Amino acid sequence: MALKVKAQEKLQKIGTYAGKYRYIMMPELYTSLSQEKVIKEAALRSGVSKGIMQACWDAAGEVIKAWATEGHSVALPGLGTMRFGLRAKSVEKVDEVKAGLITSRRIIFTPAVELKDELAGTAIQITCYDRDGKEVKRVTSTSGEVEDPENDQPTNGGGNQGGGGNTQPSGDVPGEGD
Repeated sequence: MALKVKAQEKLQKIGTYAGKYRYIMMPELYTSLSQEKVIKEAALRSGVSKGIMQACWDAAGEVIKAWATEGHSVALPGLGTMRFGLRAKSVEKVDEVKAGLITSRRIIFTPAVELKDELAGTAIQITCYDRDGKEVKRVTSTSGEVEDPENDQPTNGGGNQGGGGNTQPSGDVPGEGD
């Protein structure tokens, strides 16, 4: 499996590059998986029935919600931990402290080291589009490192560690026009 990224040429409106076109990378958005599909897959992988998995899923969700709203940091198996947090304005005097100073409530997720390592080692597929939306280049990797054979410098700033990079111009994209 690889992460899909698109690099779109866009006109910069502010900052150092204002008025210039630059390629901006962003992850391609995948479809959101339904809870039903996730439960079905988890039931298949665990060997328990879908009904039992649904009951466990619902119970785990209620426990996580209850404990997190009580101020606990709650472990999410294989993923990390989550807790609630907030942003608030500061005040000089204690008698000025009030709930109205809270500007937002947040969910804070801290990923597990194993999850971060998995993401770091995941292959990347970058598709580059010019300002007109035409595909102009593809850069791929077979591991966590993205390399561009047209440029000796790896794009992640590290050395060559066997990333197996491959670029293909727009007219030579597998599966198109076959």
